[in-house]
Amino acid sequence: MLEQAFSEYLQQLNLLTDRQRTRLARALSGQVKAPLGELGTRPASCPRCGASAERLHPWGQSHGLPRYRCQGCGKTCNPLTGTPLAHLRRREQWPRYAQEMIDGVSVRAAAKQCQIDKNTAFLWRHRFLQQVARHQATHENGIIEADETFFLESFKGQRHLPRTARRRGGVGRTRGISADQIAVLVVRDRSGETANFRLTKLDAPHVIAALHPLIAPDAVLCTDGASVYKTFARLTGVAHRALNVQQGIRVIDGVFHIQNVNAYDSRLKTWMRRFNGVATKYLDNYLGWRRLLERYRNA
Repeated sequence: MLEQAFSEYLQQLNLLTDRQRTRLARALSGQVKAPLGELGTRPASCPRCGASAERLHPWGQSHGLPRYRCQGCGKTCNPLTGTPLAHLRRREQWPRYAQEMIDGVSVRAAAKQCQIDKNTAFLWRHRFLQQVARHQATHENGIIEADETFFLESFKGQRHLPRTARRRGGVGRTRGISADQIAVLVVRDRSGETANFRLTKLDAPHVIAALHPLIAPDAVLCTDGASVYKTFARLTGVAHRALNVQQGIRVIDGVFHIQNVNAYDSRLKTWMRRFNGVATKYLDNYLGWRRLLERYRNA
């Protein structure tokens, strides 16, 4: 359907009666469930031994999914075996829960909408995000901006803390960059390709290990004046534009700046506030979630 015709249909939604809205919702629900039919397809390989799909033979059904038996190892599997979605139930609610995640609602609100327990909703959230967290930009070129942002280390959800409990408010034991701050390096080019790296230490070796496979040799790297980026540029030969924000130098030659990545950091931090802090062990999942929303926010 053409975009203009689709926009005209959207403008007429307010004219629908309640009965017509119900019929429309049922019709759309049927269309959304259609992709779940793809779960019946044969796996590309055996998740146990890696044998090719030709060696997987039909072996009945279980829990609504076809099973296959591998001639190589003799083990059985279904299309979800070995994936983050394995052993999850209520598959008919997955599309609706995915929409709740796009909307960024809380675990309890999503559980209420999907009529599932809040613990199930939390489990689904991180099972869904396990795969998302692995996908990020692997190659960036042109003008690339890099900057680090920090999150307080959090043991949220754990019964026993390895340190003294903090008071509410999310304030570290010491001011500024300290051991209880988790450094996240955000790299973003002007086309919107984004990559995040959780650094165990903010020093030259860790920054080089993160940036070297990502940045094209002919790219221009824009950063603040931190010495780790100067070291990276010197060792790799990548063109580097360092901004001295403290002296008021925010833009060089009208095009080299880090306003794009700073704006992304701001959106990320604002979006994360709704969760009232996230456990550090799940931080990569939330970073991947935000990258996905940014990538398809205009889709």
